[in-house]
Formats: sequence, structure tokens, C-alpha cells
Amino acid sequence: MCLPGTIETVRQRVEQEGLPKLDRRTALLGAAGVAVAAALPARALGSTTPTNRLQDLTHVFRKDFPLFLGAPVATERDVIVTVPANGFYAQRWSFWEHAGTHLDAPAHFVADGRQSPELTLDELVRPLVVIDISARAAGDPDALVLPSDFVAFERRHGRIPRGAVVAMNSGWASRAGSVDAYRNVGPDGVQHFPGFGKAAVEWLIAERDIAAIGVDTLSLDHGRSATFDTHLTLLGANRYGIENLANLGHVPPRGATIFVGVIPWEHGSGGPARVFARW
Repeated sequence: MCLPGTIETVRQRVEQEGLPKLDRRTALLGAAGVAVAAALPARALGSTTPTNRLQDLTHVFRKDFPLFLGAPVATERDVIVTVPANGFYAQRWSFWEHAGTHLDAPAHFVADGRQSPELTLDELVRPLVVIDISARAAGDPDALVLPSDFVAFERRHGRIPRGAVVAMNSGWASRAGSVDAYRNVGPDGVQHFPGFGKAAVEWLIAERDIAAIGVDTLSLDHGRSATFDTHLTLLGANRYGIENLANLGHVPPRGATIFVGVIPWEHGSGGPARVFARW
């Protein structure tokens, strides 16, 4: 928040001291660089070694990012002040809590379920497991993650860690640039995209005591679900879910740690999050 007199001070300095007038892109890039440098260890910034890699799993939050069919609120963005006119730049957003890469808290489907501020830091930083069903989803947009996928995964990569976030990589993130392709509404008027089956979530909770699941689609349930059994099973067990993840194909199947930076909105049912993995 700017202190009183900020605009006048900025303009005065520009006029009196001949300070360079930065264009919007330069200013934003400079600010981003300072923020990243302050937030991350120097070793992480320059290293590409296998034991110190970072991968963003977040789509850019934008006005035209696809929303679940029938979402009650459209995403709107307005520029409120600009550097040339006001001395600083800022926007106003209006959006549905479940837009972009976002988290579903238990309260999203469960009366009196935990809300965003009640999620602990510990459960937002967890081991990450990536289940790749992209080959199957390429031929079947209604594909489900099944318990058999976990059996096959563990034979190849070892046991799914207790308390992990288990994410589905269906390859669907490549469609996120198109609302129509991402929703994939068929002639039946129903969305068709992959998700977790109820049986898979029940197995993960009972057998591996997971913290959460994540998907690279619009919903934890597959698109044609009308009962949202996966949401009800997961959130009803006091776990959370992450939707619209990106770049899961660039993360190892096992061995990474996921960081879920959800804002602790007051009374939040979830909300947009910056999600990334490190290994």
C-alpha cells in the first residue's frame, strides 16, 4: 500500500533528478528479479544439478483461463492506476475462488470443513508423486486414475510415501490455452477430461495416508462426473486437492517435494495458489 504523497514524490523526483522513466515491462521484470533473488537461496538460482532443481507447476493466472463449465463468476481484470498517470501500477481482480491453478480446501464440499487459513504449513510442503496416465488419456478423455495405477507405479518406483501429494499427469495441461479444448464439451453437452476415480482416492487414503491429490485438469473428478464422488471422498476425509496443475511431465515420478502457496483467505474454500516442485 502506498503512503500519502507517494505519487507526488515520484513525479517530483522524475522531474527534478531526471530519473529514467521505466516502461511497464522493464519495471515488472526488475521487481520480479528482486523478489526471486530475495526469496531463494543463491545456490538454487544458478544450479541445474539433479538434486537442486525447481519446476513451476502453476499456470499464469489470466482473465481467459478456462473455468469449469457453469462456474458462477467470470474472471475480470481492470487496471486501476498506471505509472505514467499515477506514479505506480496496480490492478483490481474479480474472480471465483476456484480459478486458475488452485486449491480445494475441505470446506469447499464439506459443511464445517477446514477452510484455507486452517491448512497447516506442514501439509502444504509434502513429498510429490506423479502418476502418468497421459498415454491412456490420449485415447480416452474420460480416463480415470485407478488403484491398479498405484500398483504399477510402486513396482517401478517404490512405495508411495505416507503423507504425499499424489498428482495425475494426463497431458491435459497442453490444452490450457484453449477454453474449448480444455473443457472438451462433447455433443452430449458434458465435459470430457480425465480425473481420479473414487476407488483410487479411497485406496490412497486407507493404504498410504496421503495429504492431497492434484490434477492437470479442471476437476479432481473426471469431467463427465455428475456426483463429484472424488471431491466428496477426498475433502470428506479432511484432505485437500489441487486443480489445473502445469508441467507435471517435467517432474520425476518420485523424489520431489511440492510447495503449495495458497493464500489464507478469510473463510476461504480454497483459492488460487503458486505451486512448485523441488528435487
